[in-house]
Amino acid sequence: MTLYMPLFRSCFTLRSLTQLHAHLVVTGLHTDPLASTKLLESYAQMGSLPSSRVVFETHPSPDSFMFGVLIKCYLWHQLFHQVVSLYHNNIQKGSHLIQDCTFLYPSVLKAVSGVGDLVMGRKVHGKILRSGFGADHVIGTSLLSMYGELDCLNDARKVFDEMHVRDLVSWSSVIACYVENGRPQEGLVMLRGMVYEGIELDSVTMLSVAEACGKVGCLKLAKSVHGYGIRKEMVGDSSLRNSLIVMYSQCSYLCGAKGVFEGVGDRSTSCWTSMISSCNQNGCFEEAIDAFRKMQKSGVEVNEVTMISVLSCCARLGWLKEGMSVHSFILRREMNGADLDIGPALMDFYAAFWKISSCEKLLHLIGNSSVVSWNTLISIYAQEGLNKEAMVLFARMLEKGLMPDPFSLASSTSASADAGSILFGQQIHGHVMKRGFRDEFVQNSLMDMYSKCGFVDFAYAIFDKIREKSIVTWNCMISGFSQNGISLEALKLFDEMYFNYIDINEVTFLSAIQACSNSGYLEKGKWIHHKLIVSGMQRYLYIDTALVDMYAKSGDLLTAKGVFDNMAEKSVVSWSAMIAAYGIHGQLTSATTLFTKMVDSHIKPNEITFLNILSACRHAGSVEKGKFYFDLMKDYGIVPNAEHFASIVDLLSRAGDINGAYEIIKSTCLPIDASIWGALLNGCRIHGRMDLINNIHKELRELRTGDTGHYTLLSNIYAEGGNWYESRKVRSKMEGLGLKKVPGFSSIEIDKKIYRFGAGDTSSEWQMKEIYMFLENFQSLAQEQGCDVECHGTMFGTSVFFEDYRPYNLQRETRSCIL
Repeated sequence: MTLYMPLFRSCFTLRSLTQLHAHLVVTGLHTDPLASTKLLESYAQMGSLPSSRVVFETHPSPDSFMFGVLIKCYLWHQLFHQVVSLYHNNIQKGSHLIQDCTFLYPSVLKAVSGVGDLVMGRKVHGKILRSGFGADHVIGTSLLSMYGELDCLNDARKVFDEMHVRDLVSWSSVIACYVENGRPQEGLVMLRGMVYEGIELDSVTMLSVAEACGKVGCLKLAKSVHGYGIRKEMVGDSSLRNSLIVMYSQCSYLCGAKGVFEGVGDRSTSCWTSMISSCNQNGCFEEAIDAFRKMQKSGVEVNEVTMISVLSCCARLGWLKEGMSVHSFILRREMNGADLDIGPALMDFYAAFWKISSCEKLLHLIGNSSVVSWNTLISIYAQEGLNKEAMVLFARMLEKGLMPDPFSLASSTSASADAGSILFGQQIHGHVMKRGFRDEFVQNSLMDMYSKCGFVDFAYAIFDKIREKSIVTWNCMISGFSQNGISLEALKLFDEMYFNYIDINEVTFLSAIQACSNSGYLEKGKWIHHKLIVSGMQRYLYIDTALVDMYAKSGDLLTAKGVFDNMAEKSVVSWSAMIAAYGIHGQLTSATTLFTKMVDSHIKPNEITFLNILSACRHAGSVEKGKFYFDLMKDYGIVPNAEHFASIVDLLSRAGDINGAYEIIKSTCLPIDASIWGALLNGCRIHGRMDLINNIHKELRELRTGDTGHYTLLSNIYAEGGNWYESRKVRSKMEGLGLKKVPGFSSIEIDKKIYRFGAGDTSSEWQMKEIYMFLENFQSLAQEQGCDVECHGTMFGTSVFFEDYRPYNLQRETRSCIL
């Protein structure tokens, strides 16, 4: 039979191989296992897998080696499902082909990874152990790789720890598992163990190590890895050079990337592309374009990845004309956009210039069968605030029979949340449940959607069912509670994280601080502030700003000022927060002085800054200053929005200038919403101006809002004027819309505990009596000292917070006294 082996090597066509096969059949040599094995392998190499299958099935007594080669042939063609099916069928038959064949299992495990069937993978693992092959280091490495590719790192690590022989391949595999699954730091820990055991790295291991260094962003370690590669003379490997360029880029050390690139004599397409991508990622867009021009001059062919980076640079530079030229270049090179990556890149480019119609045309031309292209356009719509369009596109995607992946589900859920469409969000949730998605990204998006729509109980139900909660999941739920005013539950979750040693990051602290701010929980806020200082996270600008807001709303203006003064740098948000703090506490002079200081520091005020300074004027009742700052907005190119108009109208109305407030309303080109009319109505009620209410009767009848306070106020005004018919009409309208009056409530902090109570609340009668007795004693004490009850002072270390309902846009305000 060995005489026929050269004949197999000389068969370059399917016809010649078929002739050799016929000769073997005529001579009877086709029954030889060696000849048949070589024959089925040759058929597979020429792309005729059905012929390979026929050779195997017609053989009178195929052995396990022949079966293993057949499995490997299917694996070459990435027919993973067929490999698993072949293995499974022979297991069920109890075939002898599976017995004592170590050659078979690495191929089967690779196919299981390709299919993504963890259950099947565990069954194969069990069969390996029962067959006594658990100690085979080749099979062990294949098991390790399978668990790593299926994102079961704990199982992969267990297999690795139980291996008797750990060679270079097994160490490289476990490092790659950690790096590819987003845990590069643990991969570097394994590298340290590998070095400790005296195993030298090869160029393949260096690829994973360089990727880990880049993801961690540790420049010192990156330089050490580069130095090791130079000492071991590995940097001649083209793949490793490209990895080093990317590594330095991810460490924001473009100089190092350029150094590696310039040291390459014969630059390949991948080398040029790595350098262009590095420049793009580090914000050196013009350098990236320049490198692309040099690449063309050198005669090196570009690929799709090169063009994606170039398109990104054009978008970020605002070069529409140049980007369209790149698009033409792509078409001339017959990269017609049908590629899975380049199509979405073109859509992202046109979206950057608000060419949404061009994105839609691209989708129809290139993306009807590509989920990635649909995902890109859905994401573009969601990012640009076109939420209804995003939801419609998602529905069209389903109509075409395309199955959405986690990315499209998360983007569509985000769009439904921003649009406030709970019904559409629930439909997506139903789809997720039917398909059995357990993707963390999707689960977090659903939690965020329910929280934004006010259904926090639904969000918590999802949160509670997630077994392994990441820090993002915890943060999402804490933020959901905080945004919906359920501050105590938010703080309970924060405590659960802290006392159970669950990782906490700056986002967690930010949500907890906001919860304290909403509830006026000063003592808890101080405790969190202390933990922040200990953890070293206080350096974040937005956390310091949140602390300023929290202390101000909790009544501790002095500490708020201290935090503000100690900030290393201050953004416009920080200045605005401190101006708001002074406004809340009625210190208009301090607020205006700070505003002037902010402008002198060359910080340009924004819409929020002016809203806060107007609010300060409103609290102090300063009409002239309010008018001055309202007019000053034009000097900074800021067009007043509905909130600004509501604030100035409320200021004038409360001061008795009802006609002036009405003139401002008539002068605006903006649609007059409920908050502006509510501010005017409140002034009319205070000053008894029923004549003006009668004049704007038509506008008030068309009032549309979800805030019951406006309807209640209007009904009460009509009732006070004796117009019971209109009063009942407003009440009926409110009931017809399914709205109920939201009762106001107050909260009080005594001995580090928060007590919340409202009108008609008898659930905690013993607490109510205690609180009222305390307030009566405080009022008597304040009168004896000659102080107003609402003054700010320090006594007994107890804080009281009152939350009053307001009929204008900012419905709830917090006033506080430190007793």
